[in-house]
Amino acid sequence: MGKLWQFLSTVFSGSAMHSDVNSERLKSLPHHYAQFDMELAWEIKQAGMETVVEGVGKNLRYAFMEGIEIWIAAVDAAGQTRARNVCFVIPRQIRMDEIFPFSVKLPIEVEPGMQLKFTYKYKGSDGGDGGVDWLQSFEWTLP
Repeated sequence: MGKLWQFLSTVFSGSAMHSDVNSERLKSLPHHYAQFDMELAWEIKQAGMETVVEGVGKNLRYAFMEGIEIWIAAVDAAGQTRARNVCFVIPRQIRMDEIFPFSVKLPIEVEPGMQLKFTYKYKGSDGGDGGVDWLQSFEWTLP
């Protein structure tokens, strides 16, 4: 019984620690967006000839969200989409106030003045209501 308790303590403390890390990242990452349903925070990292948009999101509205997708497109000054990619959030179901990580890799180097167009979509539900499919977009310009 003692080994089982030790194992369960390790598993649950690891989950709490992971949650604390995501909570700290939500506060400390340099770029933020919030709407009635979701809060996002992210940073931009250059990786050779690629750009990685890495961050966390938080479910602010629904008892749970399922099938969250975060799409990011890089648009140049002429309005041309230069790259686009998606992150399918795992775990599949995110409860209210839960924070989840995301990462989107773009196969180009982004430059100051370019716009990142974020689109997130999910199915949100408060339980027993069949849920609602939701899509939200916003733009952010690189400083």
